[in-house]
Amino acid sequence: MTFYSPPMDALANPAVDPRGLAKPAAANRAKKRVVVAMSGGVDSSTAAALMAEAGFDVIGVTLQLYDHGAATGRKGACCAGQDIHDARRVADAIGIPHYVLDYERRFRDSVIDDFADAYLAGETPIPCVRCNQTVKFRDLLGMARDLGAEALITGHYARRVDGPDGAELHRARDAAKDQSYFLFATTRDQLEFLRFPLGDMAKSDTRRHAERLNLPVAKKPDSQDICFVPGGSYARVVEKLRPGACEPGDIVDMAGTVLGRHAGVIHYTVGQRRGLKLAASEPLYVVQLEPAARRVVVGPRSALARGRFTVGQVNWLGLGSGPRPAMAIAVKVRSTATPAPATLSPLPGGDAEVVLDQPEFGVAPGQACVFYDGDRVLGGGWIRRPSTRAPHPGQAAGRVEGEARGSGRG
Repeated sequence: MTFYSPPMDALANPAVDPRGLAKPAAANRAKKRVVVAMSGGVDSSTAAALMAEAGFDVIGVTLQLYDHGAATGRKGACCAGQDIHDARRVADAIGIPHYVLDYERRFRDSVIDDFADAYLAGETPIPCVRCNQTVKFRDLLGMARDLGAEALITGHYARRVDGPDGAELHRARDAAKDQSYFLFATTRDQLEFLRFPLGDMAKSDTRRHAERLNLPVAKKPDSQDICFVPGGSYARVVEKLRPGACEPGDIVDMAGTVLGRHAGVIHYTVGQRRGLKLAASEPLYVVQLEPAARRVVVGPRSALARGRFTVGQVNWLGLGSGPRPAMAIAVKVRSTATPAPATLSPLPGGDAEVVLDQPEFGVAPGQACVFYDGDRVLGGGWIRRPSTRAPHPGQAAGRVEGEARGSGRG
């Protein structure tokens, strides 16, 4: 299956195929089957419609990932309730078969439990990466192969480029919509099978295609919240999954002096300023979380600066089997951040050390650090917890040996 990279003005040029794919030859169309992961949103719906328009044998699949009853009628998420209904309406509109797979147990085991355990360990998880890494690109991709498909299609804004050593993952043409950060854990084998037909488009182009194709979700708003977190209340979800998670404790400064009390470490994340309810002469931020001691450590913004940290469970998509020592790259420590110059070096056990040219503020354990070479994604890993903590009253600061890492992702 051959793809090419159309220019961003493809819609204005009728001689250019804006779908980012080569249509199958008439004699071979019946053989070119693809499975499209349909979440019920405009992006995956448009991807499915464009593939069908191009002549592929398209099968739409929607994953039911969490309690359908609790989510019925709820908008702004994906993979449950109204969104499953929307995906079915789109499939009917474009004339393709559509199936709903109950992956609720797999999603609970691979994503939701990991999410709760990460918060208990004082980390800030990214469940969308875990979902791509496990349920979608492991389980669904395997199912697509079993169906005889040549590719699994998604509505992600990222680009798959055929390089001299195989498929490469690149940032989307539209930097404002680029989702390559959330795909860093994709393996080489998975990337060979995946296709991202929206990677060369702007979001406005996707909307125009949806309207041109009369899709019933053409004007549907983008999802915002984490799908299984109603109203963005992470702590409420964690407490429901892990009763007793909201144990109160002390808020301390970096010297260990008690400044106040909190209602549970799970209510906080590194870099947070709001909700501390502390009287201080300068703005204070959450600098570190110590879940075992039930302590929230705060300090000035300058204390958030980190120039060096370790990432674990590194997935490597660059040349060779892993990063070279002292390799010059760019990294993103948040999905919305601009790639920052850094030096990457491998460590034993599949970890790596990142040394930033300039310190970054609010580098949170549990978040992803993604490696880039220009637009190409070289891989990434999970930011590990720092090895120091604030002293208790009467103690000097020291290293933490064997501190719990929760889910093991760092």
